[in-house]
Amino acid sequence: MRLMGKPQPHPQTGLTRAEATHALVASFLGWTLDAFDFFVLVFVLPAVAKEFHKSIADLAFTITATLGLRPLGALGFGWLADRYGRRMPLMINVIFYSLIEVASGLAPSYGWFLFLRALYGIGMGGEWGVGASMAMEAAPPRWRGLLSGLLQEGYAVGYLLAAAAYFLVFPHLGWRPLFFLGGAPALLTLYIRAKVPESKAWERARPESAAIRNALRRNLPRFVYLVALMTMMSLISHGTQDLYPTFLEKGRGLGPRTVATIAIIYNLGAILGGLTVGWFSDHYGRRRAMIMAALAGVASVPLWVFPHALIWLTAGAFLMQFMVQGVFGVIPAHLSEMSPAEARGTFSGMAYQLGVLFASGAAYGEALIAQHLGYEAALAIVATTVLIGDATMIAIGKERKGSELHSTD
Repeated sequence: MRLMGKPQPHPQTGLTRAEATHALVASFLGWTLDAFDFFVLVFVLPAVAKEFHKSIADLAFTITATLGLRPLGALGFGWLADRYGRRMPLMINVIFYSLIEVASGLAPSYGWFLFLRALYGIGMGGEWGVGASMAMEAAPPRWRGLLSGLLQEGYAVGYLLAAAAYFLVFPHLGWRPLFFLGGAPALLTLYIRAKVPESKAWERARPESAAIRNALRRNLPRFVYLVALMTMMSLISHGTQDLYPTFLEKGRGLGPRTVATIAIIYNLGAILGGLTVGWFSDHYGRRRAMIMAALAGVASVPLWVFPHALIWLTAGAFLMQFMVQGVFGVIPAHLSEMSPAEARGTFSGMAYQLGVLFASGAAYGEALIAQHLGYEAALAIVATTVLIGDATMIAIGKERKGSELHSTD
């Protein structure tokens, strides 16, 4: 029913359909563009290493630095989002990571590049908790899993855009202009300011600092479990993504455009996986959907790294990222439902990013294994181990599918 011809808010989110759509779009774009800025480096590791006269492992360590600083961003921006609302911290965050990305393209030495990638980690870490809280609080409960998959696969879309930029820009202009493109997300703040409403869930709670601290203290055991879960989640993501383009180049002798094409295809698989497994979780449960996808990822390992024929290698890459990002697609909904309302931005963001911190050595460790055993064996060993570990960690936990996000109970 409508009053005076105006759309009425959804009773469970407090937002009209248009307002909820704007919140979801802004959160999706924030995570997409953040992921683009991160994954640009994945494609140009060899080129940056060559210019700075460093090894691939040295450049992989800059990825570790980015991942290691993400909890600091999650804590700072998450607390701001819980204390003062979701919109303004999200805008500040987007501007921050955009400026650091541009500065990375201007780095004159490896030391400066490492420092800037560490600062970038603060921005990347702050975006997820704020954006996911805003999006899940705007999503109707019965669509939360599907929309969670859509939101999380902004990560895959960012990877896809990075692959496209690598395909189009790198062969002609080199690696630095790819980082200059990372300044474009700052324009997103204009859209957030003009169209995105404040979260009604936050407006109902408006927690004081003491309430945020008490919520974190009350839920400490659950927080510790979620950090362990997100450590395994980060290991399966970074263990199957970060060095895969380098494997295709060094281990299979493929050129930049072929590598970019395969990356585009397996990121399409990631997007489909996030949506499919997210939808499945709405109907059959969060944990069941995630476990099935993780175990299917284990079965995909032989096709993912062992073939030499391009068609089979591409098919394996598609399947692997369908499963890996299928598992991850459930995470925004799962963490939001498991987080206390008073501290959702801090709680979910810190659990996610501390998991990233504890898994931050994935690319570096994998690169070291590859130095001794080759990329093929390194990727196969790491992927199999972490996927089985992730399925186990999910199985021992709990879930709160469809829980109310607008109550402080």
